[in-house]
Amino acid sequence: MLMVFCAVALGAAAQNSFPAETNIRGAKYPQITSDSRAIFKVKAPEVQKLQLDLGKKSDMAKNSEGVWEVTTDSLSEGFHYYSLIVDGVAICDPASETFYGMSRMASGIEVPFAGDDYYAVKDVPHGDIRIKRYFSEVTKSWRNFYLYTPPGYDQNINDKYPVLYIMHGGGEDQRGWATQGKTDLIIDNLIAEKKAVPMLVVMVDGNMPSSGFGMEALNVFENELKKSVIPFVESNYRVKADSKNRALAGLSMGGLQTLHAGVRNTDLFAYLGVFSSGWWSNNNELSGPQYDFMKNNAVTINKNLKQFWIAMGGKEDIAWQNCQAMMGKFDEMNIKYTYSEYSGGHTWPVWRNNLFNFAQLLFK
Repeated sequence: MLMVFCAVALGAAAQNSFPAETNIRGAKYPQITSDSRAIFKVKAPEVQKLQLDLGKKSDMAKNSEGVWEVTTDSLSEGFHYYSLIVDGVAICDPASETFYGMSRMASGIEVPFAGDDYYAVKDVPHGDIRIKRYFSEVTKSWRNFYLYTPPGYDQNINDKYPVLYIMHGGGEDQRGWATQGKTDLIIDNLIAEKKAVPMLVVMVDGNMPSSGFGMEALNVFENELKKSVIPFVESNYRVKADSKNRALAGLSMGGLQTLHAGVRNTDLFAYLGVFSSGWWSNNNELSGPQYDFMKNNAVTINKNLKQFWIAMGGKEDIAWQNCQAMMGKFDEMNIKYTYSEYSGGHTWPVWRNNLFNFAQLLFK
């Protein structure tokens, strides 16, 4: 049996530490220390072995009262998925909020850092996150997307807005940008500071019936976007329906979807954002047709795109090598693009920062 620790059960918190903002209400642990380590405590007297899986597995130690504890090394900034491994079985921490990642529900912990105020809750006008169901004629199924509407959308009934369509990575879904990504707070704060124009953000479910990253799955996603999502948004919300007021972006798997659907449809999108992604350098069957299309349409692509923005999480990003090879191909074809790096690897802190910077370039 696992028990959630509350303030009453634990008494005073560890010195120079505080509960993580991702804890459920009233849960005292896990805690973050002043030097960005994390302290985990779980009461589970009947468990024989308990480990923390936070990128790497760490054994937890049990005291005489059946409380298991471990303190991590210093953690990098921002959001981290984690699990508890109870006698060999990975489960969510009952003291943490859960998030859909790694193709399953997982716990998450938020590590604050200097400079994270761009997604802090501030005393500014706030927009809304909405969930909208629609029937897809492409997949013949009910699906949904998450939608950010900017402050004043419901009041300013004569105004129309540009739209950013944005996709999650593999093992995640449309909830990712709304929860792990903190999209609403990032855009709220940018609009308040007049660094971004008011816009709608449609957080699309990129998981298609055809699994994987092959051409079939990419083509199905492209059709879903063009035949289902965009027409539905433009029929039901007050948006500007032309290419200069549409942007497409995505991280990792969503970056591949952006590269495929966006590059092939620059008559629909004037802005493309590719985060932590790139065509495989060792898979010509998949990459070859993409480069052939770009080579044959380089003039049109350069003419139609106002921003082709590519960003990576530094050399530690698992997609870094593929991206460098891809940009080398772009250079050979004289495809215009802008490249940016933000150290942090293949992680949500990087993608939050990518959105923060990319959104400032849109629709101006």
